[in-house]
Amino acid sequence: MNRPLSLIVALVLTVSAFAADNDKAALVAQLQRTEARFLKSIDGLSEAQWNFKPAPDRWSIAECAEHVTAAEPLIRGMIAEAIKNKLTAEMLPAAKKDEQLLTGLVDRSKKFKAPEPLIPTNRFGNPQAAVEKFKSERAETIKLASTPDLDLRAQGGPHPFLGPLDAYGWFLFQSGHSERHTLQIEEVKADPNFPKQ
Repeated sequence: MNRPLSLIVALVLTVSAFAADNDKAALVAQLQRTEARFLKSIDGLSEAQWNFKPAPDRWSIAECAEHVTAAEPLIRGMIAEAIKNKLTAEMLPAAKKDEQLLTGLVDRSKKFKAPEPLIPTNRFGNPQAAVEKFKSERAETIKLASTPDLDLRAQGGPHPFLGPLDAYGWFLFQSGHSERHTLQIEEVKADPNFPKQ
């Protein structure tokens, strides 16, 4: 290989590696941001505030927090399966859905029914247990997102409702899920009957 061509190849590889590292850094920052926002939303609540339901058919903060915490390992398991695959050339253009995920998931005007395994059952018992479990599960998610040989844009697989997603999109889905329910928690707090203490 002649010298100018070898320099160009080296530059392309360096830029690609930087883009991949930059994607991972941005993704980890996003996961940390939504983690911090969720934890802040449930910090310092009284038992009355934790268990307050705005209406019989609405979730309490306790139920929202349980759902988010239970969903973390379930979604991560789906991600772990999806990222075993390389996206095909046909799937690649359709698999990048960053904007759709960043805006669509947090659109609370659209309601979805939780799958059976994620319906709250008071499985953690108290706020401290839910918080500790969420922190440990999110740490595992961040560890998976930081996997050195994971190509966030070339690896991925189909999402049950969103179609093909690259690995970056799968992690945005996980992050967005916790943010969606953090917004739900804020809605509960904004209810006029929410206990003052």
